[in-house]
Amino acid sequence: MKTVIVGAGGFVGSRLAGVMLAETPGLEELVLIDHVPASGYQDPRVTTFTGDFSDPALMELAFDGADSVILLAAILGGAAEANYALARKVNVDATLNLFEHLRDRSPRTRVVFASTIAVYGKPMPEIVTDETPTGPAMVYGAQKLMMEVALSNFSTRGWLDGLSLRPSGVMARDGADARLKSAFMSRVFFAVMRGEDIILPVHPHSRTWLTSVDAVARNFAHGATLAPERLGKTRAFTLPALCLTFEELVAALYRRFPDSRAKVTYEPEDDLVALFGSYPPVQTDAADALGFLRDRDADDLVAKSID
Repeated sequence: MKTVIVGAGGFVGSRLAGVMLAETPGLEELVLIDHVPASGYQDPRVTTFTGDFSDPALMELAFDGADSVILLAAILGGAAEANYALARKVNVDATLNLFEHLRDRSPRTRVVFASTIAVYGKPMPEIVTDETPTGPAMVYGAQKLMMEVALSNFSTRGWLDGLSLRPSGVMARDGADARLKSAFMSRVFFAVMRGEDIILPVHPHSRTWLTSVDAVARNFAHGATLAPERLGKTRAFTLPALCLTFEELVAALYRRFPDSRAKVTYEPEDDLVALFGSYPPVQTDAADALGFLRDRDADDLVAKSID
């Protein structure tokens, strides 16, 4: 089996590569693509490409004969809002070009597309399920939803075997880019670990959806090998996540680091509360039935995110 990971140098991609090399039966070749060179892989199954995944020459070399392609590369959240042209180039044009290239050269390839919970609109209903309508307000969410629809259509027509997975807030990225509005959710993990004070721009009772990078990486690996007959018409859904208040998250962090001298305080900002602290409970029946993983509880989330 040949698998290609696009965005393999990122936070999720690097963890995913390790998971697939260690745990995927029958994996013969793992192709890693990113703008930055991949390093540290001594496994003879690994082939690396450095560059833009939409480059026609790179596509010809990297994707030929792929059984599965996992597309993680994207312009995220606030960066997409700040630069619409760049976001469209990567999140729409390059992504659709890749789908069409695979359609023409490797029909029925399993394509696992990293979508986002930003496809949902605000305000959300009292509980979010697989039947909850989408209605993104942000550019990022809208572009991801466009590609969900395209991939679902390609799958319906038998051109590809696509699957769009919507991860929640993936924890925890050390040194998270401050330009990302969600960066505070990762920074609190390392602030408590290192005994550094931090101010959170939400209420203690603000509620959000979180998942560990370990769970997300394993879920994308699972999506790459899931039997097509198990999917049926289900081609886009939210991955399992914990629905936690920030107070619950901080309490778990202090249990993990009981000697921490960090002081966590709250200064709510209305826009950030609306974006990241106004989530109702979520049910992920489709993902659960297909065997996708979830963190057990807040303590499990913290352990997997930090370690």
